[in-house]
Amino acid sequence: MNKEEIIARINGFLVDEFEVDNDEIEPDANLKDTLGLDSLDYVDLVVSIESNFGVKLIEADFVGIATFQNFYDLIESKLKAKTA
Repeated sequence: MNKEEIIARINGFLVDEFEVDNDEIEPDANLKDTLGLDSLDYVDLVVSIESNFGVKLIEADFVGIATFQNFYDLIESKLKAKTA
């Protein structure tokens, strides 16, 4: 799966699961603010990532994740580690 496919897939379920307008999802936009995430929403986000990509996320993975680009990069690195 290439980076564009990862981004499209993430954006697709964010629009569906978190009811955010696709136009608001920009690489430099703040993930938490744009999605309006609270602690329970983070759990939903982790479950969505695990079911869509088959990778496990832990709390420490979110340290330093501020933007959508940071999030895309995290998922891409998890997928690469999974196939390595």
